[in-house]
Amino acid sequence: MTTTLTYAIKFVADMDAAVRFHTAQLGLKLRFQSPEWSEFDTGPTTLALHQASATNPAGTCQLGFRVDGLDAFFAERTRQNVAVVSPPTSLHGQRIAKLRDADGAEFSVSGD
Repeated sequence: MTTTLTYAIKFVADMDAAVRFHTAQLGLKLRFQSPEWSEFDTGPTTLALHQASATNPAGTCQLGFRVDGLDAFFAERTRQNVAVVSPPTSLHGQRIAKLRDADGAEFSVSGD
């Protein structure tokens, strides 16, 4: 089973300012922009900006991975006592599970 990093999600306070910074200062190519979620083409891993919230303050980040066989991956992590935030659920047109790493940081895993 291969686990691939597909998203690096950064939470931002001001979407317009963050998009301007990433395009003008870093030279990233904007894929699309919306008030809540924007994405940049950065190769095989997408940089996504997400509107910050009380749960995810500005400046924090979250990783998103992709696996083949999400249910088997999730079952194995559960057996290994990885902390579960939410089981595989249909969200944004794909199946996503949310877990916590050894430091308590939330990450998502998507797959078939």
